[in-house]
Amino acid sequence: MTTTSDSALLDLYDEWQAAIVANDADAIGSFMTEDWIIVSESGVTTADRFLGLVRSGALTHSAMRRVGEPRLRYHGEVALLTTRVTNTAHYRSVRFDADEWTSDVFVRVDGRWRCALTHITARKPD
Repeated sequence: MTTTSDSALLDLYDEWQAAIVANDADAIGSFMTEDWIIVSESGVTTADRFLGLVRSGALTHSAMRRVGEPRLRYHGEVALLTTRVTNTAHYRSVRFDADEWTSDVFVRVDGRWRCALTHITARKPD
């Protein structure tokens, strides 16, 4: 069952995805804490590095959407969101289509949810 709090956080997450597809580094950064990191098979990437790649045009996204039912859990001022995401990205002009499980850790900063950590795992094909 989705609660009002869940809907608000999922709407925020969807807005963040829209900013990523718009390739707007400033808008993307507004959804992250200053010390945000993403963990992937490539290792750890900082917000500065990620946003720098977007600003330079080396990393772009043309599609991103949540798939299926997300899992949200709250622990005081921390929210854990796990969901499946499909996306199309271009890194240095090479296209990548991804189907991933993501886990995001959101913290409430000045009354607003911001993401502090994203972890992605490629979805195993059926």
